[in-house]
Amino acid sequence: MHDRSRVPTMALTRVVLSCGRSVELAELRLTPTYGGLLEDYPCRPVNDLRVKALLHTAEQMSPTTPVHLVPPPREYPHQYAGAFGPVELLPRVACVGRFSSTVLDPSNDPVRYRSGLTVIWFQPTTAVPGPCDTQAPLRDVDWAALAKDFEL
Repeated sequence: MHDRSRVPTMALTRVVLSCGRSVELAELRLTPTYGGLLEDYPCRPVNDLRVKALLHTAEQMSPTTPVHLVPPPREYPHQYAGAFGPVELLPRVACVGRFSSTVLDPSNDPVRYRSGLTVIWFQPTTAVPGPCDTQAPLRDVDWAALAKDFEL
């Protein structure tokens, strides 16, 4: 019998969470936060629509996997307020990543099951998160509370 737990995965990278759990990034979509913004300006209503669209994208990536949004930092530069309120900026890159890790429920067979979570976060660059250089909000995801076991 072949031990599938020892077969190397084809993850894009591994991230070590603050709790010590190692998670693998299986799929990553990077898009410019304000790509296609032609007539509007970055403000809370535009940003909220962008987040809503990303939630929809994340749900489509893996419909059976839970989705978590890391609340993005919002900046308010000293600029005029338009018709929809003050200028509000999110980091320039929107990320949707599908992560997996070892099982959460010890009664599940660790060879046949993995845990999974799709995460949405924003970051200033297009750099793929790495094991040691991942930003704190992504590292602080509460995997045990948010992820779900699934059968391979």
